Amino acid sequence: MASRIASFPSFLAFVVVTVATLFPSSSSQQQPAAAVPQPRGFYISCGSDKDVQVGSIKWAKDEGFTAVGNASAINKPHLLPLLAALRYFPDATARKYCYQLPVVKGTRYLVRTTYFYGGFDGGKEPPVFDQIVDGTLWSAVNTTDNYRRGMSTYFEMVAQGQGKTMSVCLARRPDTASSPFISALEVIDLADSMYNTTDFSRFTMTTVVRSRFGSKGDIVSYPDDPYNRYWAPFADANPMVESHSSISPDDFWNQPPAKALKAGITTSRGKKLAVQWPTTELPAATYYVALYFQDPRTASPFSWRVFDVAVNGNDFFRGLNASAAGVMVYSSMMQLSGKTEILLTPNETSPVGPLINAGEIYQIVPLGGRTATRDVVAMEDLASSLKNLPPDWAGDPCLPQQHSWTGVECSQGSPVRVLSLDLKNHGLSGSLPDSIVHLTGMKTIYLSGNNLSGPIPDLSSMHALTAVRLDSNQFSGTINPSMEKLANLKELHLNNNNLTGKIPDGLKNKAGLDLRTEGNKFE
Repeated sequence: MASRIASFPSFLAFVVVTVATLFPSSSSQQQPAAAVPQPRGFYISCGSDKDVQVGSIKWAKDEGFTAVGNASAINKPHLLPLLAALRYFPDATARKYCYQLPVVKGTRYLVRTTYFYGGFDGGKEPPVFDQIVDGTLWSAVNTTDNYRRGMSTYFEMVAQGQGKTMSVCLARRPDTASSPFISALEVIDLADSMYNTTDFSRFTMTTVVRSRFGSKGDIVSYPDDPYNRYWAPFADANPMVESHSSISPDDFWNQPPAKALKAGITTSRGKKLAVQWPTTELPAATYYVALYFQDPRTASPFSWRVFDVAVNGNDFFRGLNASAAGVMVYSSMMQLSGKTEILLTPNETSPVGPLINAGEIYQIVPLGGRTATRDVVAMEDLASSLKNLPPDWAGDPCLPQQHSWTGVECSQGSPVRVLSLDLKNHGLSGSLPDSIVHLTGMKTIYLSGNNLSGPIPDLSSMHALTAVRLDSNQFSGTINPSMEKLANLKELHLNNNNLTGKIPDGLKNKAGLDLRTEGNKFE
């Protein structure tokens, strides 16, 4: 495997970096493409009333992936088809608005969100809001500057499936002036080898920059990159060189497309090559850095290109031999801050100067915690059993903490547990599933004044319960005698339902229990 690693000490921080695409555009994605299989994953045109074909990729409408928000067309000339519609979320009472997609636990995915405001709401500036993946606050979405320049904005993250579904959510901030919106969403399967030195059970990676050096023109993406990553051209004052050697992406862990390595930046024999990349300054944080090198000359035992690689004055790799087949060197935990300089110093015996062909930088972002799996499953089951729920009942029920589901209170620490459910007088209908008993951290359940029906599950295994208020509903059946085993229970309000049978003596005689049962059909 043509991959090496340079190790650096670890430091964790968080920063938001956006990547912009020009609008309108004539990128390679829009041109007719040969019959190439569509990349595995989901390509969603948000707010569109029909599927959209862009090159070889078919973008599906978002029906079935979200249950909230409104669709709006963008009436501007010469729009990319993918930017001609969006979904916006006007309900200011909701804590978040989520898309949910089926994934495979443990599989890595490239998640990309695309935004183009288009003045859909009659305003002049797009709102600023947050985006969330599962329980992790990803970044703020501020597209104002790009929109003024006629550009759309996209964000990328590499994340791992934590369960059977992945949620991508938008959420209001205190300074959000109007409705959050989204134009497109992609969740693309990545190969097992890609970016596999990152511990995705603890971190995600947000894209800072991905470039092909010595190149001009369009962004390289699908079908050249089967994972539809965007490789932007990068050129500076250094000489450029093109390669005609055959390159196999499978020889690299991260599988860069061959087209991204077909050109490079170089210099003369014996000279050092200095490249200022990326062009913007980076806030102090921890980054994943991958650099790609490929000798454009015909492979020969009598030709070599050997040099040392340094980043900001620190050794990155010494004695690198850039072969015709190509080589990748990387650091999975590197501290960067401010301007970044890549310095390539040739070996004294190397007959040609150093070169570099491509590079990727991602910021390492710690996950925002994790809600206990049994609680997530139980809350999802509860959500599917009830109707007229708050619109934010999707995604992680507890995380991020400021964007938990309406009426749900959770613990801190790890794992996060659901502690309280309060949706009294909310107009709910449906029934309580038996799986609610798996919420063993639950202390209070307040569901009074709704239209819930069916039997009351046996709650006796929920030992933390102190108060259960199910009064003024349509519950039927009997009271399970085992509820008297709830040692911490102080309130049990079952009045004004359709319950029958006998009230268990253990509950009637339980010291310190506020038991209310009037308005039922007890014997």
